[in-house]
Amino acid sequence: MKFSLFYFDGDGASPSKDRYRLLTESARFADDNGLAALWVPERHFHAFGGLYPNPSTIHAALAMITKRVQLRSGSIVLPLHHPVRVAEEIAVVDNLSGGRAGVAIASGWTRNEFVLSREPHGSRRSLMWRSYDQLSKLLAGETVPFEDADGSVVEAKTLPRPVQPRVPFWVACQSTETFVEAGRRGINVLTALLGETLETLTPKIQAYRRSLEKHGHDPASGTVTIMVHTFLGADADEVKANVKGPFSEYLRTHYHLLEGLARSMGLDIALENFSKDDLDSLIEFGVEGFIKGRSLIGTPEGCAETVEALGDAGIDEIACLIDFVQDYDLVMGGLPHLARLAKIHAGRVPLAEAV
Repeated sequence: MKFSLFYFDGDGASPSKDRYRLLTESARFADDNGLAALWVPERHFHAFGGLYPNPSTIHAALAMITKRVQLRSGSIVLPLHHPVRVAEEIAVVDNLSGGRAGVAIASGWTRNEFVLSREPHGSRRSLMWRSYDQLSKLLAGETVPFEDADGSVVEAKTLPRPVQPRVPFWVACQSTETFVEAGRRGINVLTALLGETLETLTPKIQAYRRSLEKHGHDPASGTVTIMVHTFLGADADEVKANVKGPFSEYLRTHYHLLEGLARSMGLDIALENFSKDDLDSLIEFGVEGFIKGRSLIGTPEGCAETVEALGDAGIDEIACLIDFVQDYDLVMGGLPHLARLAKIHAGRVPLAEAV
């Protein structure tokens, strides 16, 4: 099992001059302690999450302060951008980092984001795959035709060229259909336990492996990466006490996560119909639900069973969401425990000897 860091939150409306301190210092930690990658999302119009409107901009900076760790966009919303611009930015990051760029693509979520697109929200999935095909050709050095505003065809070939012969791609997956299409195309998948359980996710991973094999790809070659909320420490009770308040506020801010968790537990709810007291009770229930089996919240020893279950389901990499706790010292203090967990499950050292 590989472990990486995933950034999703962060108060973009804060007046602080140190908005990116957690990002940069945890990136240095990941680079020095053998973690696999740093994942940065594309998020627009979110006060919490507003630190990350453009993954390529962030990774250009991280390339300057890291040497080994992979720099992955998770995910670029392809329908919002022209493929030429995306190809150019990816290639710049790959050059600045010496060949460490990786990219997850997504079709998009909220309608508000599509103020950046000339295409309708309803066409986003087909547009994502069309843009991916164009992007792949551009990164491979091929010429791709595009129409300009006057309807004239322009033969585009982007520069600079990436360092890597083939930049690795993931696609954000929720539906079985997307898992199967990822297998057909031979690219990796990025998923999460937000609206389902590991029991419902496992058949989708199996469908992905079958699709890889059916379409001539090595079924073991595809990487399945899962986003998991992570906060580790030496004492489970202390960890829970530190996490409960921040995670409650996190769920209150991100209603879709709470609704998805409820659906995965068989509850069909509409949060707009909830009173404040009911919502408080549901959030407390949601925190407990995330901690048990859907997160790496606790001690390295206590989370070992969850890591093993994820591995048994066919998952290759855990992308640890670390910034849902908005406390720099607490998050950084937990990272050595994450590094220890990574060493344990990389098979390098026995549990008793991991430090």
